[in-house]
Amino acid sequence: MQPEPGMPSPAVTSEPRRFPCAQCGASLEYAPGADTLRCTHCGHENPIAGSAAPILEQDFRETLRSLATNAATRDNIAIHCDSCGASYSFDAGAHAGQCPFCGAPVVAKTEQHRQLQVQALLPFQIGRDQARAAFRRWLGGLWFAPGGLKDYARNDAMLAGLYVPYWTYDAETTTIYQGERGDDYQVQETYLAVENGREVERTRLVTRTRWTSTAGTVARFFDDVLVLASRSLPQDVTERLEPWDLAHLTPYQEDYLSGFRSEMYQVTLEQGFERAREIMAATIRRDIERDIGGDHQRIRATDTRYGGISFKHILLPVWLSAFRFRDKTYRFLVNGRTGEVQGERPYSPWKIALAILLAALLAGGGFALWQRYAAVQQHLPTPGVRIYHGSSFPKPIFDEPWLEPSQRAWSLASCSQTQPPGISRPHRT
Repeated sequence: MQPEPGMPSPAVTSEPRRFPCAQCGASLEYAPGADTLRCTHCGHENPIAGSAAPILEQDFRETLRSLATNAATRDNIAIHCDSCGASYSFDAGAHAGQCPFCGAPVVAKTEQHRQLQVQALLPFQIGRDQARAAFRRWLGGLWFAPGGLKDYARNDAMLAGLYVPYWTYDAETTTIYQGERGDDYQVQETYLAVENGREVERTRLVTRTRWTSTAGTVARFFDDVLVLASRSLPQDVTERLEPWDLAHLTPYQEDYLSGFRSEMYQVTLEQGFERAREIMAATIRRDIERDIGGDHQRIRATDTRYGGISFKHILLPVWLSAFRFRDKTYRFLVNGRTGEVQGERPYSPWKIALAILLAALLAGGGFALWQRYAAVQQHLPTPGVRIYHGSSFPKPIFDEPWLEPSQRAWSLASCSQTQPPGISRPHRT
């Protein structure tokens, strides 16, 4: 009898997996960006054998029925370290890490602790040094950060690599909706305005909206809706690490976890799908608005049916750390594939207040300049007309010694671009 997909196999040993070096016996750890395990002592490398196992979608409803009939699981994993002989337990929710006494990496089996097993993962592509450099760039780009934060955080933060549990969901959705379509149109209206102390009647165009009832159906297939299955990380920060290159998922192999921590899922499969529905709802709403059309849309009621629901349980790589600043802890995460940094950060109220003040001063100065410009424009002469004041009146263009007195008296007001008849300027040599 074959076990259900993703369910534990009774033939699998429950002994934790260790990774000793074949040359010196020290520990091998996964080297980010390469399919190899590297010895932390002598540098010897062991290649990780590729896996041709398919990454299959699992039936959501069938798995829920199977989970309802299986035995309960245990929370903590007890480990006996073969390197130093110590016995210890991983924190609740963790199944990979290092011995707290000698630092030897170990990956524990999860069959007795979680009913659904990991199917695939994205290995670390970004190493610790690259992640630290990305964090420093992120710090350097923070606006309104308190003075001294950047130097303090650089020295205080210690990065740790963690494989974070996720669910991915596929679903075929059909949504029936009722709503209203709004189409804009313009009408001309009259209004009273006060000009020069008098009321005058003016007209203007006003935009109004005509609403009509509508109803319809939209359908969409959702592929790999990603849901965080950990409760130890801030959801809003973790979701900002997206997108992930899920097209490069690798079948789960414990080798990739050596030297890193890894969590077991704390958000159940059913709880995860509730979050997936929230994510899908935003896209479905946009589909309905496009289907309604018009300039505005109102959605009165929706009814969404979900069919063909399937899922995968995967691990994604994250570098994480925290730093304390002024008695408060701030966490940040680095995407272990792309180097994207997201995190919690403090703000300086003084810098924000100064920025608001400067913005207000700039806005006030701009408004004053605009008023001065408008006032000047009101006093400018009509194009083509020159205005002269007092002694600035120019000398007549024909007040030349070679002109006769009667010709000098020719009026400037009648002057044009052409010379008056009968007058020609002599050529001077």
